[in-house]
Amino acid sequence: MNAGDDMAELKPVQTEKAPGAIGPYSQGMITGNLVFTAGQIALDPATGRLVEGDIAVQTDRVFQNLEAVLAEAGASLQSVVKTTVFLASMDDFAAMNDVYARYMGDHKPARSAVEVARLPKAPEVLVEIEAVAVVG
Repeated sequence: MNAGDDMAELKPVQTEKAPGAIGPYSQGMITGNLVFTAGQIALDPATGRLVEGDIAVQTDRVFQNLEAVLAEAGASLQSVVKTTVFLASMDDFAAMNDVYARYMGDHKPARSAVEVARLPKAPEVLVEIEAVAVVG
């Protein structure tokens, strides 16, 4: 028996419809019937550049990126069980939450939302969101 024989199979998720990883990580990772996404920021996958705009514009792009990663994994926003929202400023919570509610509709997964000292590509990045979802 090899050391890894009892480990769950891990399958990385990769799609060109979401920004490529900017470090040594995957856009998502599937294990069993769950996908864990990397945190998504408001990068346009076509240009690799941050979208210009306020928290609502950035949150909208983040959700487009999340949808692309989830779809590639065989999941969707409606199969999300947990999200974590990282905000550069809790003052942006209400505006982020409006966009979040529009994308999630009546589906209400568990969620944490925290203000952090700094996000990747600061100070322009205002929000990062990661998700865990059921595949299939």
